[in-house]
Amino acid sequence: MSTYKLYYFDGRGRGEISRLILAAAGQKFEDIRYQKNEWPSHKSEMPLGQIPVLEIDGIKLPQSMTIARFLARQFHLTGKDNLEQAKVEAVADTATDLLNKFGPIIWYQEEPQKKASIDEFFANELPKHLRNLETLAKAYNEGSSFFVGKNLTFADLCVYDVLENILEVDANILDQYPWLKTNGQKVAKHPNVAIYLESRLRTAF
Repeated sequence: MSTYKLYYFDGRGRGEISRLILAAAGQKFEDIRYQKNEWPSHKSEMPLGQIPVLEIDGIKLPQSMTIARFLARQFHLTGKDNLEQAKVEAVADTATDLLNKFGPIIWYQEEPQKKASIDEFFANELPKHLRNLETLAKAYNEGSSFFVGKNLTFADLCVYDVLENILEVDANILDQYPWLKTNGQKVAKHPNVAIYLESRLRTAF
């Protein structure tokens, strides 16, 4: 039986999507979290000198979305065939587009620049991405509350992960997007995900 270790910082960030996939699959894993002052002494242990890194049976795999896609395939969270997998990945990539806009603001900018950037993001950037996600959901969900087909996939987990961070800044962002709000609620109520969310370490972003 394979063993899994996930190396990342003590926060959600780019590592949380893989934690969510492992949790949804009911797969035990070693959640190795470095404090910022610990990281320099471990940097050389990682293939590219960065994290997250997944170690599976002694092999270390870098790149957050490569790890997430591998785990999604490993645990059958990519749809029932190649076309569904493409739909799932299209949603995941669209969510990643959103994260790539929001992440640098919330993780790296300092006040007062951060406040101005967040205001700009919520006014002009976020609505476009939420509309894109709803467009894909309408095309792929087959009348269900999941993005692709009628079951939880990597797509749902990826969107949940990204929107969770944004909802912590403004809890009302989905008021005009009821389908996305319902989808997030469905993900959070998935039995394995609910257990993980209840027990996970409380961190900021």
